[in-house]
Amino acid sequence: MASEISDKTERKGLRRVVAASMAGTIVEWYEFFLYATAATLVFNKVFFPASGNDLDNIIKAFLTYAVGFIARPIGGIVFGHFGDKYGRKHLLQVAIILVGVTTFLMGCLPTYDMIGYAAPILLIVLRFLQGFAVGGEWGGAVLLVAEHAPNRERGFWASWPQAAVPIGNLLATIVLLLLSFTLSNEAFLAWGWRVGFWLSVVIVGVGYYIRTKVSDAPIFHEAKAEMEANAAAGYGVAEVFKRYPRGVFTAMGLRFAENILYYMVVTFSITYMSVQLQMQTSSILTLMLLAHVFHAIVVPLVGRFTDSLGRRPVYAAGAGLMIVWAVVAFPMFNTRNDAIILLAIVAGLAVHALMYAGQPAIMAEMFPTRMRYSGVSLGYQVTSIVAGSMAPIIATALLRATGSWVPVAGYIVFAALVTLVAVYFLRESKGVDLGDIDEQDRISSGLSTAAPDAESKLTR
Repeated sequence: MASEISDKTERKGLRRVVAASMAGTIVEWYEFFLYATAATLVFNKVFFPASGNDLDNIIKAFLTYAVGFIARPIGGIVFGHFGDKYGRKHLLQVAIILVGVTTFLMGCLPTYDMIGYAAPILLIVLRFLQGFAVGGEWGGAVLLVAEHAPNRERGFWASWPQAAVPIGNLLATIVLLLLSFTLSNEAFLAWGWRVGFWLSVVIVGVGYYIRTKVSDAPIFHEAKAEMEANAAAGYGVAEVFKRYPRGVFTAMGLRFAENILYYMVVTFSITYMSVQLQMQTSSILTLMLLAHVFHAIVVPLVGRFTDSLGRRPVYAAGAGLMIVWAVVAFPMFNTRNDAIILLAIVAGLAVHALMYAGQPAIMAEMFPTRMRYSGVSLGYQVTSIVAGSMAPIIATALLRATGSWVPVAGYIVFAALVTLVAVYFLRESKGVDLGDIDEQDRISSGLSTAAPDAESKLTR
């Protein structure tokens, strides 16, 4: 009876941790993806001078969008360093405030017609700060859950912060969709788009409050005490590269295709439908809204599969099906049939979920607690510079240069092949105990006198 009560108490506490992690992640990705959608629909028109080709200004807007991705690994390094030293919770509270302030200020920016090129410069500065905060958010949010989760269910529970990303995207799409329906195109471009950015203040307040109600996992407190007692127990970026370079580079390879696929589906597809197919903004946003609902539901389901089937086979299936999607998606878009287009978007997000859902557990199981925040942030965020940030730009440039979707599909196939190579080198870690990873780290780094196990619990 006592064990049942204890189990129920632990489950309740775990759900509270998941809620706190998701609340902040929803806020931060609402704001990040609000920018992504606005870059295609608004910023190319209000922050840059008129151009003879619509794709030219969209590329410029995507370049400001890419600045956030460049800032993300910097944020990951800084937040990871201090998060490994002081705790995940405190750094997450800083991140949510910073991203909220910068997003609100974006809604206050004057346009190009008002102050000329100072407008996009100010936009870039705020975008950098926003990306810096988001770069610190992901690692802390997923580790807050992963370090609390039971070994056999870590894939499932740690996938919930991933589901918060499409929920944040969903909220951003709903806000822009309502504004586009209720306002004329002129009013939307003049001031309506700003409302979505201003609303972030309310959501930030809610997310911050929820995060005050949780604490770091016991395994972190144990690692922190060990680091304080033993000066040789280093942490941070340098220590990660010194001790676990394989983990960092494998994480980057895993992230490459997933990150590119996501921004092809949720960002470049908007450009393709808007410019190439000449679809109405409200129709595009409605399709994206439905797709985000599906994505938020399927991510935890895939997380459960990673616990039962293993991390490697599920991830490999995602990378392999990405190749299929690249070949069939654009012909589906070109039908101009809303139902078929929706099916193409949903299929892309389903394939994405096969890779995305397991990432928190996979990356958490690659590194010991004393440097886990730094390790997962590096593996996740650095890749975004050459993957997600560049994907819409490369795809738009290929479309502009050739007028065909075929080179774009080739680019997607290349990304999938890179990640398939990374999956080959990935060690299966389903069900591993994070405490065992910490003990193996102590032994290999000379911080423990315990005899090593005959065989590691991490296998190929």
